[in-house]
Amino acid sequence: MPHSLTPSRRPQSCDDRRCRRAMDERPALLLSHLLVNNRPFQVTLTKTGLCWRSLQPRKPPATGGEKHCVPVAEIIAVREPDVDEINKECRRWQKMPSVSSESILHTFTVYHVQRSKEHHWWCREVTFCCSDQQLCNQWVQALEEQLDLQAMRPKNLIVFINPFGGKRLGKQIYDEKVAPLFQLACITTEVIVTERANHARDYLLEADLEKYDGIVSVGGDGMFSEVMHGVIGRTQNNACINQNHPDAELGPCDLRIGIIPAGSTDCICYATVGANDPVTSALHIIVGDSQPIDVSSVHHQNMFLKYSVSLLGYGFYGDTLLDSEKNRWMGPSRYDFSGFKAFLTHQCYEGTISYLPATDTLSNPRDQRPCTAGCAICQNSGEQSQKAREYKILKSEEQKQWKVIKGKFLAINLANMSCACPKSSNGLSPAAHLADGTMDLILVRKCSRFSFLRHLIRHTNGNDQFDLAFVEVYRVKRFKFVPKYSDEEDGDIQEVSKNLFGQFCRDHPTCSSVQLASSWNCDGEIIEHAAIEVRVHCQLLRLFARGIEMLSSENGIDNSVD
Repeated sequence: MPHSLTPSRRPQSCDDRRCRRAMDERPALLLSHLLVNNRPFQVTLTKTGLCWRSLQPRKPPATGGEKHCVPVAEIIAVREPDVDEINKECRRWQKMPSVSSESILHTFTVYHVQRSKEHHWWCREVTFCCSDQQLCNQWVQALEEQLDLQAMRPKNLIVFINPFGGKRLGKQIYDEKVAPLFQLACITTEVIVTERANHARDYLLEADLEKYDGIVSVGGDGMFSEVMHGVIGRTQNNACINQNHPDAELGPCDLRIGIIPAGSTDCICYATVGANDPVTSALHIIVGDSQPIDVSSVHHQNMFLKYSVSLLGYGFYGDTLLDSEKNRWMGPSRYDFSGFKAFLTHQCYEGTISYLPATDTLSNPRDQRPCTAGCAICQNSGEQSQKAREYKILKSEEQKQWKVIKGKFLAINLANMSCACPKSSNGLSPAAHLADGTMDLILVRKCSRFSFLRHLIRHTNGNDQFDLAFVEVYRVKRFKFVPKYSDEEDGDIQEVSKNLFGQFCRDHPTCSSVQLASSWNCDGEIIEHAAIEVRVHCQLLRLFARGIEMLSSENGIDNSVD
């Protein structure tokens, strides 16, 4: 089994020692003395974990002790060696009298999750040697029975692969790194390599999905967006819910989505898992993790446009994406090139912003408390959202709470999550939550290029990007934007501008006379309508993820038994 990483030490989550104690306190289902790498261990299986403790400490003793525990929930599979492997091992050890073919027969291997640095997971294997075949069978049966009790684990998946995204390595990544792990975990898959835009979305809107436990997207954020639109659209169609109505209460989706990163930025995967690593994402799918996320619906004049789970950006990010589409031949580097052009252009856009503040939330965008695995704020928000469905606020009362802002803006951003990525580990809004039913509205008002550069740099160096006079941030539930010039007026005004200033603007690329309205960047897709209405739907979707685990390097220990 190929491994992505093989570190000697792993940072553990803060709850690891507590979990160890809980596993120790559980009554043992099975307890035996077994060999691991020819060293005796006392091996214990409980309903929650598998532990093995050395009966012959190393000299000198290993750092962190000689006890190792793995939660049952993080055991991937248990396997006995097949005949070919046994014959191979017999030939390998035939010159060593201490190892016989009989002892090799009485072994089983446990494959489990092992944590590494920077939120990476990898598949580790430990082989246990029993005194006889009966004991070996007993252990394999007991472990398999516990794995069968893991009800959240998927058995049947449909996989969509985008062969053109990012560096065009999607199919290779899946075949070499993901498929072997799914096979090991006995997960059956139906693989579809997409051939055109919206192939996955159209398929999901029509196909029979009853036999699947989940959907896997292999590609970038665009591929995930296709799958998401297919799943949400199918769910609402089945429930006869009109998606064109901005006030429609959308029904939550049952099928979970897994993301295997193979795109240019993979922001959604990074912000929900903590790493853009195919093996890590595959293991989260195998163990059946489930992370709810908020989804925002975008409308224009009672017409549904798109769903968003990460970033809605107008101005700087919209202009960057629009220009990058002209330079797709450059690959992922086109975003840096187009971003630099947008920075030089320094275009401001005028309009009116209306938003409904999130008054009942337990957090704010500047509280320095990031969303992590098992987030209490998100759990509480899910409960409150359910109660809100049962008791709706009167429309007249809601209207009184709306706030209005007018002005000229370099950037208008709405973040459903932190929008973290490898280039910006904290993201656009570090304290944004995945499932609290809110968005963070970030307004960057007109300022100098140098001031705007300071704001952009702070996304990468850990300083507070909101601690600037021209930047405002609000936690909101709904949002509306109306540009100074409506979409209907843009055509005539643009034509007049081109006639009056066309030659001058061609000679001066930074001139802002022609472009009066920007486009919206919706999770990496263009929305051409400038006037939009946005509403967040709490925990509408679920991913095969668990959020960002808090790691403590001081708790790191050596779990190696080599």
